[in-house]
Amino acid sequence: MVSKGNVSNDFRKQVLGYGLTTAEIVYRRPDRHWLLQTYVWQDYDMFPDFPALKDFLTFWETTFDGPLFAVSVAHSKLIKPAELHAIDGVIRLH
Repeated sequence: MVSKGNVSNDFRKQVLGYGLTTAEIVYRRPDRHWLLQTYVWQDYDMFPDFPALKDFLTFWETTFDGPLFAVSVAHSKLIKPAELHAIDGVIRLH
């Protein structure tokens, strides 16, 4: 919850350069290693090092029995410069 005059931690991270990172984590089931399963992780993280994702993957490998098979990452900065569009003409109303 954000009180009046304060900004959320998520917004603060975005201003500092964090972007929304989504990772599709494919792992082997611990009881049947031939069977793959997918988990989707999403958080604010810094490109290109992804420290939050690396911390989560380290936690995964030390806590869970299902070994990682593949990780696909998508990242987007949510606060970015405005896009400019060229205007072909100007219409003036008096």
